[in-house]
Amino acid sequence: MARPNRAPERRAELVEVARRAVIERGVLNLRLRDIADRAGMSSGSVLYYFPTLVDLLHEVQREAVDRFCAAREEAARAQADPRRRLLGVIHSGLPTGPDDELCVLLYELGTIARRDPAYAAQHIALYERQVRIYSGILEAGAAAGTFDLVTDPLTIARNLVTLEDGYGLHVTMAVPSVDAATAEAMIRAYAASATRCALEGNR
Repeated sequence: MARPNRAPERRAELVEVARRAVIERGVLNLRLRDIADRAGMSSGSVLYYFPTLVDLLHEVQREAVDRFCAAREEAARAQADPRRRLLGVIHSGLPTGPDDELCVLLYELGTIARRDPAYAAQHIALYERQVRIYSGILEAGAAAGTFDLVTDPLTIARNLVTLEDGYGLHVTMAVPSVDAATAEAMIRAYAASATRCALEGNR
């Protein structure tokens, strides 16, 4: 009887080990040996499943992007009212604090995007996917007469995602300069102004 192929399972285990290692050590300080030791494997064995550390971290990034965006898309689907959809998506896009593992992971992996085109492509895909979520909500709200947009939906959507990214970095610092509640209130204020819609009390 042929031996079961455990490669997919082993690859998934290594992605999880690498995810935790990035959160604990930071991506710039991470070595292949760190992941191998945590997985109870030799470095050569890790390379059997992922040819380089970059390949492994690229898979960690892909999984994190999918998980983050899926949660945001679910937040958008959870409400029928455009105002509540908009507020729900704003809330889902911000880290809860310095210990928000998924957001910290995405920020850590984003640092590589300055030097590696593959990581940059994933980072751009993350940005554009979030922009599409917001654009859809804004377009639907405008069509329903709920929103009176001050400019085109794409511009507002891009501004919302960029605000989230900027505030999120501050929220996840070791000593946050802005807390999550304040950041969310700031973004909600911009959204209310950009849609000419009172959003308070609609969460």
